[in-house]
Amino acid sequence: MAKVLVIAEIKQGVIKSSTTELLSKAKAIGAETAVVAIGSNIESLIPGLVSAGSDTQYVADDPGLELFSAGPYASCVVDAAKQFGANLIWFGFSESGKAVAPRVAAQLDAACATEITDVTLHGDQIEVTRPAITNKVMQRVKVNIEELVAVVRAGAFEATEGITGTENVIKLSPPAPDLKAVIKELVSDASGDIDLADADIVISVGRGAKDQAGIDLVKELANDLKAGFGSSRAMVDGGFMPHGKQVGQTGKIVAPNLYMAFGISGAIQHLAGMNGSKVILAVNKDPEAPIFNVADYGIVGDLFEVVPILREEIKKIRT
Repeated sequence: MAKVLVIAEIKQGVIKSSTTELLSKAKAIGAETAVVAIGSNIESLIPGLVSAGSDTQYVADDPGLELFSAGPYASCVVDAAKQFGANLIWFGFSESGKAVAPRVAAQLDAACATEITDVTLHGDQIEVTRPAITNKVMQRVKVNIEELVAVVRAGAFEATEGITGTENVIKLSPPAPDLKAVIKELVSDASGDIDLADADIVISVGRGAKDQAGIDLVKELANDLKAGFGSSRAMVDGGFMPHGKQVGQTGKIVAPNLYMAFGISGAIQHLAGMNGSKVILAVNKDPEAPIFNVADYGIVGDLFEVVPILREEIKKIRT
């Protein structure tokens, strides 16, 4: 039987939904499941890790792990993987996951695959699916060794309702500190905006917004819907939006329940960052804009006219 070790995504003391999604997929392929949780004062999260679908919970709880550091975090994952005998080790799609996965693969002498969207087992043979060439093709990759460390693309797997696990807590010894690089402080986004990776709704603006006034107009709709607010690269390059808000191949990859694109033509680089969204709504003046090829719903019109109408209709629904 395959053994899948999922690295829990924990942010500000909360288990992120990607943890349940990965454990659900592991259960679906008939694997034995375990999760490793790393941080400080996280023992209260154990019931949530059980209900997320894990049958074994490896917990590295130490004050020295309060701030993320790739070296010590990788040591914890390797320790758990060896104890569990995992042949599949899955990280959610995050900056920390992408930083730790290669270190774990190197220490375990395992294969490493990033941005996978599916995994299948044929006996002992592991095969993964992942996008390539800016999402123009999907690769099916056969793994020629028994162990695989993978970073799973956001939204690739869906959580299964009613999933459950078994409590079997194993405490990990604190890892040695990373003397080569010491993390002094983590500075979060001071804007107070909703993190794009966590948002159920993401609204993005593109060149069609023209200037700061257009951006502010669309931002008001995002505030109405309590949505994450992003942009295309054009607005970042123009100095209107910070790089941390960029959605696309060289920015954030998001997979919300609803993605709304205003004034974005839909270059392949932008589509690579959002085409995993459950529902896509596009607003653009150009009826031939490529964004309409991936949109579930499209409005051909000027965003300066469409956004006020949408805001008004949303208010009617909510009152």
